Formats: sequence, structure tokens, C-alpha cells
Amino acid sequence: MDTSNLELVKRCIKENTAAIFIETPSNPMMFVSDIEEISKLAKKVNALLIVDNTFLSPYFQKPISLGADIVVHSGTKYLCGHNDVIAGFLITGSNIPKETTRIELIYKTEGAILSPFDSWLMIRSIKTLGVRMEKQQENALIVAKWLKSVPTVKEVYYVGLPEHVGYEINKKQALGSGGMISFRVTNKEIAQNVLSKVKLIYYAESLGGVETLITYPISQTHAESPKYLLEKLGVDNCLLRLSIGIENVEDIIIDLEQALREV
Repeated sequence: MDTSNLELVKRCIKENTAAIFIETPSNPMMFVSDIEEISKLAKKVNALLIVDNTFLSPYFQKPISLGADIVVHSGTKYLCGHNDVIAGFLITGSNIPKETTRIELIYKTEGAILSPFDSWLMIRSIKTLGVRMEKQQENALIVAKWLKSVPTVKEVYYVGLPEHVGYEINKKQALGSGGMISFRVTNKEIAQNVLSKVKLIYYAESLGGVETLITYPISQTHAESPKYLLEKLGVDNCLLRLSIGIENVEDIIIDLEQALREV
């Protein structure tokens, strides 16, 4: 469900709704959901609001302060930032002590926790989170603006662009726009050609690291999604997703420029 559509969220809430889960910005279409407004809707039926905050991280967005009850992160991504830890994080607000106690019991009894070494790597990574994300965002805005000028690119989805449909909501609830960009090219041959032609940029499925990665959602992250859902979201064989790194932005653009030329 597109939770950026507040009216749709309202229609889907039932009296027995236990929780509402949102991801903002969403992967890979960069839909922006209004955390504060959805929190109000959840509270009307005593439901929890769970927010996936992976794309912006706590550096740019703090969902609990906006009314979320639980926040989840793929720690493998921006929190780690070096592609060397597989981790997930779950953060609870102080307003749900019962749920917090249940979660604590699960990780104590079932071992759903990081090893000491992985914990050390995560602490190391978080020390540079702000520096990395500022640079990734700076690069991403430049790349997004440049992509708009490329003849083989039809659409650019980056929440830091003023024309993005979720720009104002993101500006209201977040301190930044992050380093994730999706874009649609004119045909599938160009999209697939890009994947084999990039040199500096890695063709890989992850995101949030110091290296720039390019992903082909229809055959990677969303390969198992049903066709009707892909069509509804707009995920097709012309869509590419970029996770912008901290390299010199001119080098990123030069690599994309040569890769995006017509076949």
C-alpha cells in the first residue's frame, strides 16, 4: 500500500488494526509518508506506528519524536556504511513499556543480538555517520540535478528535488534528503547496458555505504514481488536505483555519463 496517500491509509484502518508499518522515503520509488499525520490516525484505534527509517537514518530523521512507537533500521546500510556488517536495529519509544519488555525478552532468550565484534564495528561506523551522510546528500543532489538533463533519462526520483511530490512533507519532518536516487531511462536496453558499463560505480544490491552502488530493482530487490504490485508501484525494467557514495561527485557523473549513452 502507498502510505504516502493519507486518504488511502485512512480507508485501510480498521477497528482491529494492531499496527501501521511505513517506510519513508520508500524503496525504490521514494514515496514520502507523513509520519506525524499517520501517527494521529494510529492513535485513534490504539494501533502502533512502526517506521522503517533506513534511508534517512537517525541523522536526518527521528520518527519517535514525530509520534512513531517503533523504529526499524537495516543497520547493514547507512548505520554501518562500510558494507562489512549484517545487522538490524529496532528502537522503541518510552510510551510502550509492555512491548519493549517483550522485545527485550526475545533478544535475551533467543539470541537476536549482534556479536561483540559486529557491535564494535557498528560503534566505529556510527562515529562517522553524520560526516558520511552529509557528503552523500551533497553528492546526491548534484547527481539528481544532472540526471534531469540526460536525454536517456525520463524521470528522476529524489526527495531533495523541489518538484518531488513528497518534498514539502520530507522537509517538514526530516533534516535532510539522504543519498538515495531512483531514475527511469527510456528503454530496458539502456538500463541493462548501464549495469555492465559502470566502472567506478558498483552494480550491487545493497545501499548506504561509502561506495556508490547501482541496483536494478526488478531483477534484484523486487524480483520476488508479484507483477500486479510492481505495476502499481511503477517498478519496471527501465527503473534503476542509485545509492550515492562519498567519492568525488565529478567522478560519479563521468561514470554515469559514459554508461547512459544510447546503445
